[in-house]
Amino acid sequence: MIMGILSGSIPWFTMMVLHKRIKILKKVDDTLAVLHTHGVAGILGGLLTGLFADPKLAHLFFGDDPRYTGLFYGLKDGRAAAGFHQLGIQIAGIAFIIAINVPITTVICLLIRLVVPLRLSDDVLLIGDDAIHGEDAYAVWDDGETYEKSIHGMENLVPNKAEEMIRGLAS
Repeated sequence: MIMGILSGSIPWFTMMVLHKRIKILKKVDDTLAVLHTHGVAGILGGLLTGLFADPKLAHLFFGDDPRYTGLFYGLKDGRAAAGFHQLGIQIAGIAFIIAINVPITTVICLLIRLVVPLRLSDDVLLIGDDAIHGEDAYAVWDDGETYEKSIHGMENLVPNKAEEMIRGLAS
């Protein structure tokens, strides 16, 4: 239950609170919150597994090897070294995934950029990509308001200008 509560609330907190307050995160163009839903949640899952791994369940994967237990179980059972070993394995796994993922994703994005632009034009961003597609992907703005009331709506623009921009993009 603790893992479930933390894995739901911490990525949400980083997405909805920290992303808006931390200067470097404000510069990240992460429309779908991939950093939070995959990066933060994945790292958190790995760390929490290192802390809470039940030795009875670890037995299913590792047999009778007593080195595999979560840190909290290891401390409780007087096997702190085994708990730190498992936590170290989890941290090494996280570092490996980051070390592989960042360069490979960078190369993939650079190759895609040769074929299609990865970023919308400033004109499209001004009216909002949701408006261009005619739908609201996620209603996660501030109080969960929907497209019509969100900062991405076109109510603050001159309607004819917005429609003209959308028609221009469609042609």
